[in-house]
Amino acid sequence: MGELAFRRVLLKLSGESLMGRQDFGIDPAVVGSIASEVAEVHALGVELALVVGGGNIFRGLSASEQGKDRVAADHMGMLATVLNALALQDAIEKLDVPTRLLSAIEMREIAEPFIKRRAVRHLERKRVVLFAAGTGNPYFTTDTAAALRATEIGADAFLKATRVDGVYTADPERDPDAKLLAQVTYQEALEKRLRVMDATAFSLCMENHMPIHVFNLGGKGNILRVLRGEQIGSVVR
Repeated sequence: MGELAFRRVLLKLSGESLMGRQDFGIDPAVVGSIASEVAEVHALGVELALVVGGGNIFRGLSASEQGKDRVAADHMGMLATVLNALALQDAIEKLDVPTRLLSAIEMREIAEPFIKRRAVRHLERKRVVLFAAGTGNPYFTTDTAAALRATEIGADAFLKATRVDGVYTADPERDPDAKLLAQVTYQEALEKRLRVMDATAFSLCMENHMPIHVFNLGGKGNILRVLRGEQIGSVVR
């Protein structure tokens, strides 16, 4: 543990990261690869919590824009995160890593209800904790749920794994002149309207002095590199 920069972290994964090259759904090979990296992190003694989105299965906001009731759509999105969390839990446990799945929506046959003290206790016992179903409320993104959970469990850092290399001056998938920013302050991110995460999630991190590490999940070993304090991706603090 002495070589690591963080003792306890929350890792946020997008639902799309589980698709691989598919158009939707869950790619078992990708889930297995993520599980392997989680197992490596766990072996080093890091207390790790995970939040995964549901965009590979259902997007509440997109559905509401197409005329579906927003509350119903968001609840469907929350259930999609549970499916993804179950897939990750299964893959991680197949590598002999103990896990616990906690849900903001009660479904006792599948997951424990979210209780902060219980979550922290699981982490202290070196179990990987997966938080599912967002905050349990509509109108909040999984980024916000992840920022909230990171704050509640007293994480040392919020790790946001994405499909790009970090925070850019513009969308790098649309603007070839976009530049990667290695270090960004909260104030700069706000003033320049950088796309770190949604405003509510960002505000939670800023108010609670939670550093945000944004990096590309596609690079194998990147999670460990962040935990070791290597300069990778972008840091907002």
